[in-house]
Amino acid sequence: MGDERLHYYGKHGTPQKYDPTFKGPIYKRGCTDVICCVFLLLAIVGYVAVGIIAWTHGDPRKVIYPTDSRGEFCGQKGTKNANKSFLFYFNIVKCASPLVLLEFQCPTPQICVEKCPDRYLTLLSAYGSQDFTYYKQFCVPGVQKSKGVPELLRDGDCPAVLTPSKPLARRCFPAIHAHKGVLMVGNETTYEDGLGSRKNITELVEGAKKANGVLEARQLAMRIFEDYTVSWYWIIIGLVIAMVMSLLFIILLRFVAGIMVWVMIVMVILVLGYGIFHCYMEYARLRGEAGSDVSLMDLGFQTDFRVYLHLRQTWKAFMIILSILEVIIILLLIFLRKRILIAIALIKEASRAVGYVMCSLLYPLVTFFLLCLCIAYWASTAVFLSTSNEAIYKIFNDSACPLAGKTCNPETFPSSNESHLCPGAHCQFAFYGGESGYHRALLGLQVFNVFMFFWLANFVLALGQVTLAGAFASYYWAFNKPDDLPAFPLFSAFGRALRYHTGSLAFGALILAIVQIIRVMLEYLDQRLKAAENRFAKFLMTCLKCCFWCLEKFIKFLNRNAYIMIAIYGTNFCTSARNAFFLLMRNIIRVAVLDKVTDFLFLLGKLLIVGSVGILAFFFFTHRIRIVQDTAPPLNYYWVPILTVIVGSYLIAHGFFSVYGMCVDTLFLCFLEDLERNDGSAERPYFMSSNLKKLLNKTNK
Repeated sequence: MGDERLHYYGKHGTPQKYDPTFKGPIYKRGCTDVICCVFLLLAIVGYVAVGIIAWTHGDPRKVIYPTDSRGEFCGQKGTKNANKSFLFYFNIVKCASPLVLLEFQCPTPQICVEKCPDRYLTLLSAYGSQDFTYYKQFCVPGVQKSKGVPELLRDGDCPAVLTPSKPLARRCFPAIHAHKGVLMVGNETTYEDGLGSRKNITELVEGAKKANGVLEARQLAMRIFEDYTVSWYWIIIGLVIAMVMSLLFIILLRFVAGIMVWVMIVMVILVLGYGIFHCYMEYARLRGEAGSDVSLMDLGFQTDFRVYLHLRQTWKAFMIILSILEVIIILLLIFLRKRILIAIALIKEASRAVGYVMCSLLYPLVTFFLLCLCIAYWASTAVFLSTSNEAIYKIFNDSACPLAGKTCNPETFPSSNESHLCPGAHCQFAFYGGESGYHRALLGLQVFNVFMFFWLANFVLALGQVTLAGAFASYYWAFNKPDDLPAFPLFSAFGRALRYHTGSLAFGALILAIVQIIRVMLEYLDQRLKAAENRFAKFLMTCLKCCFWCLEKFIKFLNRNAYIMIAIYGTNFCTSARNAFFLLMRNIIRVAVLDKVTDFLFLLGKLLIVGSVGILAFFFFTHRIRIVQDTAPPLNYYWVPILTVIVGSYLIAHGFFSVYGMCVDTLFLCFLEDLERNDGSAERPYFMSSNLKKLLNKTNK
């Protein structure tokens, strides 16, 4: 037996030896993984440099403001277009051209206007009348009055027709609606091309759909905003209720965790038992019915799965499968009963630990704030990088032209040879790009931006895990709880993590970031290969995505436990990861049982909190109930505050349970270390709670 134990420990590492000076998280420790700390600092310096370069060259106005045919912004303060906030297309139908997909620009003149047209007019009918004063604001600035209609249309100075339009994303699109099943723009079903020829309005519909589709988005957004302005007070109350319920659930786990787990196990056994009984009754009922004895093999595959329910063999197979599951669960319950009790005791102990370190429940706010900084820096850098290109102008022409699509200079184009070779061509803004070395490196800078975001975000999460682990480990290794608990354990753990283990946290975060950036690249390649017909390539891509998904999950699990060991012993990342992995492997059954029990409790808690608050919000905002004398405000869409409360409640519950889950994992590793380090003697007493000692028949002499 001793030889087997030595062989087992040889395969899964060596247990920690007894250390009379060990009293919990080690205070006298040194810096770990200094090289990774230096790499992180250098990477942050490089990241700041990339941000400065992006902010120097980038121009987010290209995202905020639409751009006319001359590359000038609409609605930007301090420019001649300051009062012209909307972009008007001369011929929206041309936006349906395939050229839009290649050039990212409609091949029609575009100008900035103060407001979108609100009436139907043609250039032919407006020219020479009082309507031309209104019409002229949608022509090119400085248009000459001496030109006739054919000249204005030939030179692209004015649109051929104005149609009632609505602004969407600061762009004017035809106000299309249906009347008695007929598509209309304003009150018209047809429009003129400017020279008297009338065409069906469906062409405008297609152009508008290609340009941006549904035109009710702005109205929908305004209504949702109105709902938020009148219901924000009640939304906050709902989120506060979710916070209180989350805290109460964690406190109640100390008293009802065991009841909840055993009720769940009994319910699963009863449900499976009823399933077996139901399958047997269906199997007996079909006896003697015509066609019920046909085998599954003879019937073959049928698209209507209800056919299989008329076969006795189907119900027999269901009954056998459920019976096997029932026997497996009962056997596991018999042989793993003590381990389930240990898991329940650890969960109760975690509730006590959170109660003594209450400030730990506020730490997710710190993590959330730091993650918001990472997201904000990444997003702003990405926007500045994507807008740091130069304005590119190209030749657009309706008729055949050998120079169409070539770059041009709008200032010199009218007098250039290109304008003489293509008389009807226009030199207008196409997109933002560039051919310099900086512009060629933009893709690499964007990849670096994403990679640094992953690295820093994982570092922030790792910092939170080490901080919480250090605080809860201080609780476990306090012999007389809570009297021996050090003052401010959370702040002490946070200081130790930053002072000594920044490099180790950076190392673990770096490994995870590399895997995540590979997954992003695989997703990008998968999108590119979707149009391909190579089945082997698709199969290989699916396998790679699956493998790296599993690898990411494993690394997250390993990192989490490595950070706990770092918080306790102050060792470097590799040593901590190895010790944690071997410690868990030596107790793999306990790990599996505890993991499933805690997963069930957290799932139950989230469903209880989110479901309760969501139902309460539904009854309140639909005026089914009243709180005191107050009633819900009138809303355009009652689902807006309800969904907000539900999502917010889930995030709050997840934040509370993430702290609780870290507490359970930390106490579990400390419990396993306690069993291997100590034997209950006066020199080596157990640090575990009295409930755990009672379950394991352990005592301190």
